[in-house]
Amino acid sequence: MICKLKWALIVCALSAAGTLCAQTYPAKSVRVIVGYPAGAGNDVVGRLVMAELSKRLGQQFIVDNRPGASGNIGAEIVARSAPDGYTLLNAPGSIAMSYSLFPKLSYNLLKDFEPIAVMGSVPFLFVVHPSLPVKSVGEFIAFAKARPGQLTFGSAGAGGGPHLTAELFSLRAGVKMLHVPYRGTAYATTDVASGELSTIFAPTSSIVHLVRSRRVRALAITSTQRHPSVPDVPTMIEAGMDGFEARNWIALFAPTGMSSDAINLLNAEINRIVQTPAMHDRFTAVGAEPLVGTPRQWAAYVRDEVAKWTKVVKAAGIRLE
Repeated sequence: MICKLKWALIVCALSAAGTLCAQTYPAKSVRVIVGYPAGAGNDVVGRLVMAELSKRLGQQFIVDNRPGASGNIGAEIVARSAPDGYTLLNAPGSIAMSYSLFPKLSYNLLKDFEPIAVMGSVPFLFVVHPSLPVKSVGEFIAFAKARPGQLTFGSAGAGGGPHLTAELFSLRAGVKMLHVPYRGTAYATTDVASGELSTIFAPTSSIVHLVRSRRVRALAITSTQRHPSVPDVPTMIEAGMDGFEARNWIALFAPTGMSSDAINLLNAEINRIVQTPAMHDRFTAVGAEPLVGTPRQWAAYVRDEVAKWTKVVKAAGIRLE
């Protein structure tokens, strides 16, 4: 009887300690690694959310930019860090593309990370230069099929979201276009506006001003619903491309092994933050849409994204070192 009582006390003590740990996290500053330069899309969205998270949880969530190797340097740092909740990763959707693009990565997205939350996303606008005699996705496909390999599409670099989204479109539509990679989105969108490029799938925030000034023509948007910044532009699904969706999402990841209590705490707080009217307005200002969900839902979403883009990479024969 005494032994049973002692064991019960030990179990209670351990349980209380676990609850206490959950209640006291975070007990110090948290470093949030961003594998891209300051000002990148995921950096901007992440800083907005981390600032609010710092206020709500009473500890600083400090953004640490570690750019290089398409975000892989930052991801490697977090993958190798202790899963104690004090080193996290803010990564864009391209991390799901890197899974199959870079065969020699030192980390595995599906094994070394646990999604905490997908904070928001930025869809792509499918735009063309106004000189192209097309005003819909269907007309563009017919025009491109009649000119295989003659139309050009730009991107912010090989293997990124705009590149693979265009490759997904080409595969689905059965058209052939020439890829022209640039060193940044701004250069590519400028050349579409000047007529040097035929088309591009560009982040809404990067090209909506050119759509409004009619320097480019928007044919569709890659989100599942129309975007408030361009309400007259149909989705790719509305334009006849069933199930077509592509967006640059911005997620917060933890190294595998982090306390589920701490993950759930961060997830709940982030969900509350992105649903506030003030944060919704800030997201809209940078072309982003807030997203909410549970860690389990986001884990399934990331797996689906990896599977989708792996198929595109293989079908298009893309390989980066």
